[in-house]
Amino acid sequence: TYLYNDGTSYVVMDEKTFEQFELPPEKFGDAARFLLENMRVQVSFYEDEALFAELPISVDLKVEHTEPGLQGDRSSGGTKPATLETGAEIQVPLFIEIGNVLKIDTRTGDYLSRVNN
Repeated sequence: TYLYNDGTSYVVMDEKTFEQFELPPEKFGDAARFLLENMRVQVSFYEDEALFAELPISVDLKVEHTEPGLQGDRSSGGTKPATLETGAEIQVPLFIEIGNVLKIDTRTGDYLSRVNN
């Protein structure tokens, strides 16, 4: 389970032993921008050394900020930037609004679908 970022590393906890580990940012790679506290992550170790850490393939995150879409743009293929609750910015369809929860692919950072309304 991902607990928090202490400014230099990501702190995760083994749910069975409650042991905590500090992982450098490069173990998560670019997907770290989608981390939320208490998110379940998978960390692979070899002889007490973390090899890599992975988020779930997709996560549901709330839109904190985006510009309003224009009327009539609901079916066009245009996109606009949106800032998610983790601070990550991604491109979303024009119909997405503040407060929407979106399914995001953590491998690519792509918008997959809207989870609510």
